[in-house]
Order: sequence, then C-alpha cells, then structure tokens
Amino acid sequence: MSLNNLVKRLQDIMRNDAGVNGDAQRIEQIVWILFLKIYDAKEQLWELHVNNYKSIIPEECRWKNWAIDTKDGKALTGENFLNFINNTLIPALKEIEVDEKTPISKAIVKFAFEDAYNYMKDGILLRQVINVIDEVDFTEYEERHAFNEIYEKILKDLQSAGNAGEFYTPRAVTDFMVEMIQPKLGQSIADFACGTGGFLTSTLQYLDKQVTSIDDKAKYNKSIYGIEKKALPHLLCVTNLLLHDIDEPLVIHGNSLDKNVREYKESERFDIILMNPPYGGSEKESVKINFPVELRSSETADLFMSVIMYRMKKEGKAGIILPDGFLFGTDNAKVAIKQKLLKEYNLHTVIRLPHSVFAPYTSITTNILFFDKKGETNGTWFYRMDMPEGYKNFSKTKPMKLEHFAPVMEWWNNREEISVDGFEKAKKYTVDELANRNYNLDLCGFPHEEEEILEPNELIHDYHTKKESLNAKIDDILEKIQAILGVEQ
Repeated sequence: MSLNNLVKRLQDIMRNDAGVNGDAQRIEQIVWILFLKIYDAKEQLWELHVNNYKSIIPEECRWKNWAIDTKDGKALTGENFLNFINNTLIPALKEIEVDEKTPISKAIVKFAFEDAYNYMKDGILLRQVINVIDEVDFTEYEERHAFNEIYEKILKDLQSAGNAGEFYTPRAVTDFMVEMIQPKLGQSIADFACGTGGFLTSTLQYLDKQVTSIDDKAKYNKSIYGIEKKALPHLLCVTNLLLHDIDEPLVIHGNSLDKNVREYKESERFDIILMNPPYGGSEKESVKINFPVELRSSETADLFMSVIMYRMKKEGKAGIILPDGFLFGTDNAKVAIKQKLLKEYNLHTVIRLPHSVFAPYTSITTNILFFDKKGETNGTWFYRMDMPEGYKNFSKTKPMKLEHFAPVMEWWNNREEISVDGFEKAKKYTVDELANRNYNLDLCGFPHEEEEILEPNELIHDYHTKKESLNAKIDDILEKIQAILGVEQ
C-alpha cells in the first residue's frame, strides 16, 4: 500500500465519527490500534523463533482473530464490532495479569492499555479504520522501516494537539544531542521523562550503524531505558521502539521523582542520560522529601536535574534541555543544584537555543547543558545558537532541521571565543567567574531578541506555562519565609 497517504485516509474516515473530538483523540485512537497491529507482527516472528510460544493476549483478542477482514462477510462490523471492542477487547487487555516474572515483551501489552479508550461511536467507520491499518505489513522489514517516517509525522502532529505537544522534542534537537554525546554499543542510555521516545529512537538510529554481529544486536536491544509518567506518550514510545526492532522495550509507566534519590544502587545508574525534563510544573511535598533538603525545589525541572546527577555512572555523560529559568535562577535550591553540578560534575558546554524551537507548544527559550562525571568543572563554554538566515521563527511549515546545527557542530570541534556587534556569542567562563555571579548562568544570551507574535491559543498556553513557573518560584520563596519565621507549612 502507499504509506504516504495512510494518515490522511485515517483522518478522512475519523472526521465522520461523532465520538472523536480533535487531533489528540484521533492520534490516541490510531496509536492503540497501531500498537496491536505491530504487536501481532512481532508475535508472528516470535512464533517462528521461540519454541512453544504462548501469547499473553487472550486468543479471541489477538489481531488475527478479530481484526482481519477477508471480505467473506464474516468480519465484525457495526454495533457488534463496537460491542466487541468496548466490552471484550479493551477490558480483557486491561485485565491481563503480570508479575515480576512476566517478560517485558508480554507485560507491555497490559501497560499499553492501562488508560486506552475507544472514542469512536460508529462501528462501520471503526471497521474501515481497522481495515486501512491492516493493509500495512509490519512483518516486512522494509515496510516497517518505511513506516517510521509516517509514525514521525504522527508524533509531530502532537505539537499542535493541545497539551500533548509537551511530549515531543523536535527530531533535529534529539539527533544533534546524540551526535554530540556519541553513544557506543554496550553503554546504557536513559531518559527519565521519555515522552514519545525521541531521544531513545535517535540513539537507536545512531547505534544501529555500529551493529555488525549477533552479539552487537543483543547489546543494541538492551541499550536503552525510559520512564514516562503519562499514559498516551508511554504507549506512543513503546510502539515507537517496537518499530525500531526493540522486542523488549524497557520503558516504565511511572514517575521518576517518586523514589528517594539517595537509595539508587549502582545497577540503577547509567552511562548516558539524554532528556528534555518537564518544566513549568510544581511537585507535592511528598515528592520533594525524596531529595536532600538543600536540593528541594518547587520546580519540576530542578528535581529532574538532581535525579540525573544521582543516576549517572562514574565517567557518565549527559545532554539535558532546560529553560532559561534554570540558568538565571538564584533561589537557594537552584544555586545548590548548580553548585553540585560544577563541583561534582564537569559542565563543559551550554548551548543557548533560539526561540520557537518548541513552538507552538511553548515559546519559552531553552538551553542544552552538556556535562559528564569525569571530575569537577574547570571551565564552562557558552555558545549562542542564532536563528538560521531567512528565519524569524520555526513553525510547522519551516521546522528546525539538523542542518541548522552545522555552525554549532563546526565550533564544537574547534572552540574559540566569538563576539558579534559587541555581544558575546561564544565564551569560556571559569568556575570562580560563575560563582561570583551567584551562579547566574545567563551568559552569551540573545541581545536583540524581537518579541514573537503568537496566535491567540498559543499566547494563552504560553501565559499559562509562565504562570505555572512563576507560581512555583513564589511557593519556593514562601516556604523559605515560613521556615525563617518558624511558621508551619
């Protein structure tokens, strides 16, 4: 079949269904169906290669026994089909029993359907959707890999699907960061808020070029680890990894902040950590107590920075995206986190990203921090990545591309200080210089930033994000004042 028009065909069908409201629900509906189709293809391969293979899915709920329409008039459709999906299929998958002995390749079915829901209300249209998806042959290597581009388009569509956009980091950014980190087969790579799996799949594509033997393939399959708190991105991520030939995707549906950071064992640490942590949110007191007193913060991104530091192996490396607020923040928690980062880790590079990288989800300016655990920081390079020539903003029609990072890559390997029109574009600062600024790392910033004109919905969302970040700072200050006054919180 022609994969290029697959998404459009599905859109055209689903727009006629009264139950599907908006892009986010459409994507969620498509993805759980896709998951089952892709999992069925995996099971066909496992049945060939695993002796006495037994599916964890009840027999009547396996794709081959309900989804395939042989055009003999026996395929379920209409109200009977809706009844089967709503009252048999989805409940059965939610109720699958797993324990610590259940292989990940089987347990992911239950995890994938914990919050799955059928939005469609027309059984005839639902049958049409299933038939279109069933046309893709995921048992064929070439077709499966060709579908990766289609899946990437589905993920990109999330950026304009309300709050779902927070789970997608542009492919150009994840690819650039992986290129700079240069992971190797045999290393363990993690993302503790992995969203739809952008960093993990960029890493896999980089590692795939290093696979030359069966032993290498085994290392490839065990190289990545993810945690995702929310159900939809978790399902998107697991499906994404299955498409990249990871038979046992080690992606946990949970909250990385729920465990006391001082309790991590060496086996729970990683060689490489690549992340775009959630920011702008605040956490409950029950979460904050998982961190040392001096590192407790109301800002989610701050807490993730502590998790990253505690879960990095000796000699480990990290590439982390953080908002401007982390760089210039000088509240007690942020200062303590940055002091720890500079004293116990080597923060060697900070890349200041241009605005609108994450538009339309947010216009908040972000940065990439590259550091390792090979000793303390001797000096930190800051580099301002300016907008490409001819661009005022990145957008859906003019997205960020890996080629836009070419000047950064060229500078990376031949570092020198750069000044443009009297403003620093690239400069190295000593730890003493950073300490004398009270760890305000707002350096090599954008001197002539023009204010971006946003669409009304984007503007409202942007204000909400900034409001959440400001509320978190206010809560933090109030806690300090109450502590000084001895007032119970």
